[in-house]
Amino acid sequence: MKRSEGPQQTATAAGGGGGAGAGAGAGAGAGAGAGAGDPWKECAEVAVQLALRAGQIIKKALTEEKHVSTKTSAADLVTETDHLVEDLIISELRKRYPSHRFIAEESAASGSKCVLTDSPTWIIDPIDGTCNFVHRFPTVAVSIGFAVKQELEFGVIYHCTEERLYTGRRGQGAFCNEQRLRVSRETDLSKALVLTEIGPKRDPATLKLFLSNMERLLHAKAHGVRVIGSSTLALCHLASGAADAYYQFGLHCWDLAAATVIIREAGGIVIDTSGGPLDLMSCRVVAAGTREMAMLIAQEIQTINYGRDDEN
Repeated sequence: MKRSEGPQQTATAAGGGGGAGAGAGAGAGAGAGAGAGDPWKECAEVAVQLALRAGQIIKKALTEEKHVSTKTSAADLVTETDHLVEDLIISELRKRYPSHRFIAEESAASGSKCVLTDSPTWIIDPIDGTCNFVHRFPTVAVSIGFAVKQELEFGVIYHCTEERLYTGRRGQGAFCNEQRLRVSRETDLSKALVLTEIGPKRDPATLKLFLSNMERLLHAKAHGVRVIGSSTLALCHLASGAADAYYQFGLHCWDLAAATVIIREAGGIVIDTSGGPLDLMSCRVVAAGTREMAMLIAQEIQTINYGRDDEN
């Protein structure tokens, strides 16, 4: 089984000399076409800078005491840093782009509607992996996606504890710290490493379906099924070729928007669990390096109903 190499860590801290900070402009717009006549180039560069700023806040707060609250379940956590980072990103973007719309995790939890219109829309997860963050487990990221006319244009995901900046722009490729990302081309489920996440529901019926889906894939002789606690970073691992497929029920549009662009630009596919086109608001997804692999996963798993983001 041949795999492309995953992203390699470049030098020094984000926002400093080299590494993610030095690659901010190039990473967001790398590839052909990032010049004149590119209407979203500045937005992509601003997203990178805000992700780096947010990442520094998250990284510092990771080891500090936290005030933790719950949302939809005892496993669905939120901290003051989630709110701080989201407020920072949205306030800075509103100053620059007052006509743009926003969909963000904590705003949605507070009652804001998740409606994706044709207007330029920022789709934000201030801390993906909040449970990890609460426990000081370092697999956490900030995710910023951007859509126009309901078409995803770019995505920025910053894994702040490892200073890995993942970027993707429609038609311009996907990168980690300026290194081009390529998905795995594996088509055989029996040779696949599959990633997933549990989702916030922990009632007996949901857990039974979740475990049954893992069992189905293991019976199909997948090499393994992994849960890392961050859907955005799991999807970035897929984009880098470090895993072959991802599926989940219970993720949200802010978990998926940025990563979808990155995976597609790395050569992968992102679809609905039914095997049809992706519906960003459906709270379910299958992603893979190849269509063959995505369809194999979709055929194996049973649906767990989480409703829709635009109906909550």
